[in-house]
Amino acid sequence: MKTTAPGVLAALALALASATAPVAAASAPRGAGWAPAGSATITPGVQMFTRGAQCTGNFVFRDGAGRTYVGYAAHCAGRGAATDTDGCRTRSVPLGTSVRFAHGATAATGGDTVGQGSLAYSSWRTMRSRGGGSGPACAANDFALVRVDAGDVRKVNPSVPFWGGPTGVSRSAPTGTRVHSYGSSSLRPTELLSPRTGASLGRTHGGWGFDAFTATPGIPGDSGSGFLDARGRAVGTLSTVAVAPVAGSNGLGSLARELDYAQAHSGLAGLRLVRGTRDFSPLP
Repeated sequence: MKTTAPGVLAALALALASATAPVAAASAPRGAGWAPAGSATITPGVQMFTRGAQCTGNFVFRDGAGRTYVGYAAHCAGRGAATDTDGCRTRSVPLGTSVRFAHGATAATGGDTVGQGSLAYSSWRTMRSRGGGSGPACAANDFALVRVDAGDVRKVNPSVPFWGGPTGVSRSAPTGTRVHSYGSSSLRPTELLSPRTGASLGRTHGGWGFDAFTATPGIPGDSGSGFLDARGRAVGTLSTVAVAPVAGSNGLGSLARELDYAQAHSGLAGLRLVRGTRDFSPLP
């Protein structure tokens, strides 16, 4: 059982108490070629099904050739059990595996299919093939990319629902600072609970990850969903549901570290995060 570092709960309380305080909106470029944010069906927060397993998309990415990707958690394409969280040891489905984009899926229904894609990169497959051993990255580098089929790219917008952004990439989430997320678990009874806000609980795994508390917490099916910092920058991806250091907290991978690794080892030249076309605002 982990223990909470001194001052974490006080910082958390302060961050949550100020959750309604205004934050200056960061400007977002209006990139050509994207579907309008209000009508796009493939966006951050989209439901993603891989061989029946449902996760949530985090952010939109492009490579130097102009191909479009949606990110989610590598364990969403893993072959292990839910308790298998070591990406250097757990097998994954092959690259090229089909992934379905959907909306409205519940525990009883598969929802409406809004597009198709294929697995193009998995940090788990890559670390395993490179002999990643048992270092901190094995536990927190949990990131994969699904290439959107060419015929469905016209349905994509990179803006995060409810919050807007991302406005860029952040390399840190100091303890007590505010974070925002959007999850689309098929187990959640209403989309009204999809937007979540809370605070960082500090770094883990040697900087490869951090813990965060949000109200409400992420649940199974939210895996892969993205986290924004107080300035709307992409800072993390949801990897695990935790009971410590604070009940209901989640374990996140550091997106900056995960993206660095993907840029170095995915073979996708020019890979980059795409900024949202909607301004970030914690009070939409």
